[in-house]
Amino acid sequence: MTSTIDEGYKSKVGRGAPARRFQALLVVIGLVVAGYLSYLKLAEAPAVCVETGPFNCNVVLNSQYSELSGIPIAYLGFAVYVAIGVLLVLEKRVTFLRQWGLLLTFGVSLFAWLFSMWLVYVQFALLEALCPWCLTHETNFTVLFGLICYRLYREVFSEA
Repeated sequence: MTSTIDEGYKSKVGRGAPARRFQALLVVIGLVVAGYLSYLKLAEAPAVCVETGPFNCNVVLNSQYSELSGIPIAYLGFAVYVAIGVLLVLEKRVTFLRQWGLLLTFGVSLFAWLFSMWLVYVQFALLEALCPWCLTHETNFTVLFGLICYRLYREVFSEA
């Protein structure tokens, strides 16, 4: 026996296929960028970076803000993309996630997006140095977060 919530959700889920595909693409892009930044931390290698004007990756990547409780921020970014990717893949396959997956994805991505915006502030205001790789990640994540918000509105809150 299915509930009216399940039936209403099933009728709306099919509409989000293009948004889900674009979301998957953004997750893959994020994994590549966060993977590269994670590699840099793991190998303690210098970044391939534009070193003119305000751009200086090594200042950003080696600052006191590049770790949180000893864990490199790049690892956390990679983990968030993995988590969102897993939720996206399992969203239609696991009963619990069929009902709550998108809302759970929104919660994870909201926290991660707010933290990303803090990191943008750190680059501009505190370090006065910018990392194109980090800004690429933060831009990609902002678009991903916007898409997750769009899907949440469209699939859960819209009447049409």
